[in-house]
Order: sequence, then C-alpha cells, then structure tokens
Amino acid sequence: MTHRITRNKFSPKSLLYSIIDDHTIQLISILGVGAYGVVYLGHNLINGKYFAVKLLLGISYKEVDIHAYLSGHPNILKFEKVVYQDNKTFMVIEYIPEGDLFSAITSSRGSQIVGNNEAIRHIFLQIIDAVYYCHQNNIFHRDLKPENIMLASDLQVKLADFGLATVDQVSNEFGCGSKFYFSPECQGGGGISMQHQKIKGYSTQKNDIWSLGVILINLTAGRNPWKQATTRNASFASFVRNPKHFFRTILPCISEELERILLRIFCLNPAKRISLPDLRHYILKCQSFVVQAKHHASQHQDILKHNIILKNIAQPIIYSDSIEQTMLYYVGGFTDED
Repeated sequence: MTHRITRNKFSPKSLLYSIIDDHTIQLISILGVGAYGVVYLGHNLINGKYFAVKLLLGISYKEVDIHAYLSGHPNILKFEKVVYQDNKTFMVIEYIPEGDLFSAITSSRGSQIVGNNEAIRHIFLQIIDAVYYCHQNNIFHRDLKPENIMLASDLQVKLADFGLATVDQVSNEFGCGSKFYFSPECQGGGGISMQHQKIKGYSTQKNDIWSLGVILINLTAGRNPWKQATTRNASFASFVRNPKHFFRTILPCISEELERILLRIFCLNPAKRISLPDLRHYILKCQSFVVQAKHHASQHQDILKHNIILKNIAQPIIYSDSIEQTMLYYVGGFTDED
C-alpha cells in the first residue's frame, strides 16, 4: 500500500515544476490547498493538454475509488487516472479553467448568476442531477458547497472533490464538511437534535439535501442565511423560532415560491426533508426565484442594497486569497459568533 503524507509534514510548493506520470505531466502552479489534498495545474508536455492534479493527503485514499466510479456523468468532473510516484498518490482529473461556483458568485460573473432566474434554474438543476446520480450509486458527498462545484464558461456544472464522500447511509462523523453548509443534525460534540436529544448518527443523504438549500440561497441572493445551523447562532435560532417568516425577512429579494421550496429543504426533521426528485420538480416548476424579473445588470446591485439595509452599513462582497476570509464577507450580515 502506498504511503500517504500528511499536510503538516508537507510544503505544497515543494512539488512545483516537478514532472510525474512517466515524465509527461509537469506541475506548473497550485490551484488550491485543502485539508485532504493539494490541487496543482498539470501540463501534459506531450500533447499540451491541461489537467487538475490532486495530491492526496491524510485519509483521502477512498476518494480515488469513489471519483473513478462516478466519472462519466456529464455533471461530475471527469477522472482521468491515478498516478503513484515517490510514495505519493496523485489523481489526474479534468481541469475547468473558469474555476468554481464560489469564485463565480463572488466575482464579476456574479451579476450574471445571482438573482438571474434562468441561470439559477440551469445551474441548480445540474447540481441536483449530479448529487442524485451519486445517491443512486449509494455515494453521499458530505461536502457540497460552491467551492466544490466547477462552473465552465457555458454554465456547465461539474461536481468535484469527493474527499469526504461516504457509502454509509448513516454516519456518526459529526461536523463533517463546511460548517456553513452542513445540517443541524451533523453538528460536532456528538450531535444535538432540535429536540435537544442525543443522536447516534445522521442521514448522509438528507445532510446533502440541506447543503443544497444553502447553495440555492447563494445562487439567488448571493449570501448565506446563517453562519452555522446551530441554535448558538443567532440567525439560525431566529429561523428555528419562526421558520415561516424567516427567509423573506432576511432575504427580501426572494419570491414566495422559493420561500416555500426552502421551507421543504430546511425541514428540521430530516425524515420529512424534501427528496431530490421532488426538489427537481419544484425547481422546474418555479416561475421566479426572485420577487420580480429584472435586467441582469441591475439585479446584483439591488441584492447588495438589500444587504446594506439589513446590515445598516455599506460593505461590498470582497474576494481574497483566503477562502475563510472571503466567506466571512460572503455570509453578509449574519456572521454571529457561536
């Protein structure tokens, strides 16, 4: 079995300009660094093609098998090959030069996506299809967020990063994923349900559906509804107290139709949470995700104005090299400390 390195013993820059895969792929830049891997831009010196090359760190050894198994779906990043070299494991995967959905929302592309009915529908249906394909194959992503969704120039979606994916329908790995996106039942410290009862595990399928709801709000309003789905967070506690009047109060740009969909997604009882086929049906059926259709160039500015009113301070969405810092801006006025 190939030895796998851990992040605290490894400098990602140390592999820059090295060549792997029988001297064919050169690692020319770093695309991203995460807890379970470093992603490089790889250039094939023979045919000139570019790939994303992920060096696996820590416990992400299952990612190779899971990603290879799912590869082939039009909305999942294509798996090319795995390369074992110098006691390291590299995954060679499809490269999307335009980047991920998070970058799209928080950059100038956001004005073409956020609040744009047809763009929201087109992008979100593709995300649903990718996640449903995973679930149909008994694989649950557990880290659904805009950073793990690639978005090409034609708005084609490619689901990525299966480092936290599992085949277990019920998991006791609480706090798995990004706290902005995982469900209230997937909390750390053993997990406390909304009825304040200890739970032994959570449904990984229903947890993915909850994450999709947050992504849908990202696409519609350009922000997050809360920092974390725990009652220690003031915004989420407000939702728990009065779900029916929460979303359109903090997000006045969304339509009544979307509000009804969100209430089905963010059902605090996982067993009653909407299914993916039903969610797809309602997304197709929804006439408008925003209060009224507007010219795409003005939609983004109107949404920012709503955020300014809520915060009572003018603060634009800012992108920085730090994903954590960018996300703090991205959640708008709802960044209450736990």
